[in-house]
Amino acid sequence: MAKRKPPAATDFPSREDVLEFIADSPTPVGKREIARAFHIRGDQRRQLNDLLRDLRAEGRIGRPEKRKLAELGHLPGVAVVDVVSVDREGDLIAKPAAWPDDEEPPRILVLGEGRRSRQTLGVGDRLLARLSRIGEGRYEARVIRRLTRPPKTVMGILEKADGGLRLRSTDKREKNEYKLAAGDSLDAQVGDLVLAEVKAGHPRLGLKDVRVRERFGRVDNPKAFSLIAIHGYGIRMDFPEEAVAEAKAARAADLGKRTDLRALPLVTIDDADARDFDDAVFAEPDDDPANAGGWHLVVAIADVAHYVRPGSALDREAEKRGNSVYFPDRVVPMLPEALSNGWCSLVPGEERPCLCVHLWIDGEGMLLRHRFERALMRSAARLTYVQVQARHDGRVQEDGAQDIPEPLAESLLPALYGAYRSLLAARKKRGALDLDLAERRIRLDEAGEIAGVETRQRLDSHRLIEEFMIAANVAAASELEARRQPCMYRVHEPPDPAKIEALRSVLETIGLRFSKGQVVRPQHFMRLLEQAAGTDHAPVVNQMVLRTQSQARYGPDNLGHFGLGLRRYAHFTSPIRRYADLLVHRALLRVLGERQDALPKGEEARFEEVGQAISECERRAAMAERDTLDRLAAAYLAGQVGARFEATVSGVNRFGLFLRLSESGADGLLPISRLPDDYYLYDEHRQWLEGRRWGRRYRLGQALRVRLSEAEPLSGSLLFELDEKTPAGDEEDHEAEGGGWDPLRGRGSSRPRRKARRR
Repeated sequence: MAKRKPPAATDFPSREDVLEFIADSPTPVGKREIARAFHIRGDQRRQLNDLLRDLRAEGRIGRPEKRKLAELGHLPGVAVVDVVSVDREGDLIAKPAAWPDDEEPPRILVLGEGRRSRQTLGVGDRLLARLSRIGEGRYEARVIRRLTRPPKTVMGILEKADGGLRLRSTDKREKNEYKLAAGDSLDAQVGDLVLAEVKAGHPRLGLKDVRVRERFGRVDNPKAFSLIAIHGYGIRMDFPEEAVAEAKAARAADLGKRTDLRALPLVTIDDADARDFDDAVFAEPDDDPANAGGWHLVVAIADVAHYVRPGSALDREAEKRGNSVYFPDRVVPMLPEALSNGWCSLVPGEERPCLCVHLWIDGEGMLLRHRFERALMRSAARLTYVQVQARHDGRVQEDGAQDIPEPLAESLLPALYGAYRSLLAARKKRGALDLDLAERRIRLDEAGEIAGVETRQRLDSHRLIEEFMIAANVAAASELEARRQPCMYRVHEPPDPAKIEALRSVLETIGLRFSKGQVVRPQHFMRLLEQAAGTDHAPVVNQMVLRTQSQARYGPDNLGHFGLGLRRYAHFTSPIRRYADLLVHRALLRVLGERQDALPKGEEARFEEVGQAISECERRAAMAERDTLDRLAAAYLAGQVGARFEATVSGVNRFGLFLRLSESGADGLLPISRLPDDYYLYDEHRQWLEGRRWGRRYRLGQALRVRLSEAEPLSGSLLFELDEKTPAGDEEDHEAEGGGWDPLRGRGSSRPRRKARRR
C-alpha cells in the first residue's frame, strides 16, 4: 500500500495523517518532527497541540521512550543522530539522538551525501541520516539534511592552554575540549566550574568556540559535584516566576470541614539531616474487644493538594520535575521552598492541613479496615531515627534520647513498636523481599567539606516507618480500586526469567541453589538470602538478588508489587516530593467528595503518559544522585592514593573486576591489566576471570586486599591494584589427581569461555 503524502503547506493534517506518519516513522517522533513533516507554522501549532492531546487522551499515542531504540538491538535505516566527536583521521562520529544516557551508544561514522559536504558539519550538529550497518555496534551515516537545534551548553572546567583558555567537559562521555577568548570567560579563572554556550559555526578541524554563561566557583569545592550531575542529567533547577508567586501566596488552612486532630500526639521521625517533614505517625492499642492485641494506627500526610491545584503553574512544573532530587549538599525540590519547607512541611507545634488514613490491624499485622479523611494537625515532636531507637533500647542518655518528651516516650513509642512488630509479622508471612544492602553516606562538616564516607546504619526505627508507610500505601490503592477510581500504581513486575537463570549459574559457583521449575515468588529469594546470611557471600548475594529484580515504575494498570508481595500498591505518603503521590491524593479527594482540589474528570486518560514520564524522572534522579556520591567518594579518597583497603568483588567483566570497599562502600575498578600476568578467560555465566596458565581465579563475592592507585573526582572513578600481600586469586593445583569438578573452581567444565586478555 502506497504511503500517504503529507498535505500541502496550506492544509492541516487529519488525525489519520498524523497517526500514519507516526506509525511509518522508523524512529520515535515528537511534536517538532510532526510539525516539520506537515509544514505546520504559526497559529496551526496550537491546533496541533490540541490534536495530539486528544490522541493521547484516547490512548492512541504515548510518550516515545529512548530505551525502545536501544532494545531493538539494531538501528533503523533512517534515524536522527547527533555529532559528538571528531576522530584522529578527522572523521565525524555520531550517536543516535534518541538513546538512553545509561547505555553505550553505537559508533556512527558520518559520510555525507551528494551536495551535502561534511565540511559544513561539526560537533553539536543534529542530522537526519540514512544508516548502513558495517559491523557489531558500528554504522555509516549518509546525511539527508541537518536539523535545527538550540545552542548546545557545556558544563566544564577552565584550563590553561597554549594561546588561551580551554574548557574540558565534565561529561564522562564527551572527549572534546573547547576554546574561549578572554572576553568570553565572564572573569572565570583557571580551575573554575562554568556553564558555557557553544558558539555558532562549525570548524572542520580544531576546537569549537564557547562563551561562559554562568560561573560556579572552584571545581574542588564539594558542592560543585552535585551541580555537575544536575546539568549532566538535565534536572530542572529554577522555578518559573508564576509558580514561585503561587507558592508565596499560600496561606494557613482553616479548620472548616476538616477533622480536628490537633490534640492527637502525631510525631515525625526522620534522619537528623532531613530537610522536609511530610509524614507523621501515631499508634495506640485498639479498644475494640473483637480485636484483642490489635492496633489503631494513624498516618498523616501533608495536604499538598490543598496548595497545588490541578492545572496551576505549580502543578505543571511539579509534573515536569516528577520528584525531588536529594544530594548530600542540597535538594532540588519538586515544589518551591515556600511550600516544601513551609506550608507543606509538618513543623512541630504549627498547624498544618493533612490527608490522613486511620488503619486498624490485628495482632498479626493484617489490615482489617481503614478510613481516609482531611484533617488539621499539629505535630507533637520532630524525632530522629537514632534518637527513637536509643530510647526504645533503653539508652536514655545517648544520641538525644533524653530529649523525647516523657509522655511520648512512655506511651507513644511502645505503641509504635508494638504495631511495628505486628506489621513485620505480616511482612514475613507473605514473604516480602528484605534485602540487606549497605547504603553509602557522605558526611559533610559545617563548612561543607567532606568529613567521611561511610555506610548508613539501618535501625528498627527505619523499618518501623517503612512498614507504617507501606500499610498506608496499600490502603490508598485498595480504596481507589474499591471505589473504581483512577490510581497511579507503583508497579513492580516479576523478574525476567533470563535474569533468574543467570542468577542460578552464578550461585552454583558459591555452592548455593535456587529453586527451579516453578513460578518464582519473593519467598524463594528470601530463602536464598537466609542461606547466605552470616557468610562471606551475603553482601554480594543481596546485590545479585537486587540486580535480578525488575525496575519499579508508575502506571495506571494494577500489575502488583512483586518485591513487597502485594496485590496492589500505590505511593501515597510523599506528595511533597513525588508527583505520583499527588495524583493519588487528588483521586482520594474525589472519593471524599472534594471538588476544588480533586482529580479533574478525564485526567485519568493521561495517566499512562504521565506514569512513563515520572518513571523516567525517577531513574534520572537516581543516576544523578549515584554519580554525585561517586564523585564525592573519589574526592575524599584522592588524598589516600597508595593506601590499602579490604574489598569485595561486586562485579566481573572481561576488562576487570568491580570492587566495593568494605568500610566505606565506595565502588571502583581493578583493571584486568593490573592482575598477575596470565591469559585470562572470562566466564560470563559463572561471573569469574580465570588464568589459563596458572589457574588463578577471580570471582564474584571474593574478598581481596587492594591498594588505591588512582582517584579522579571529576569522573568519580577509583582504580585499584592488588596488594602484594593478598592471595593471587583462587589458585588451583594443576597436578591435582583426577582434575574433576570443584564447585568453586569448575575444573573440567565444558562451558564456552570468552577471551579477556593475553599478555
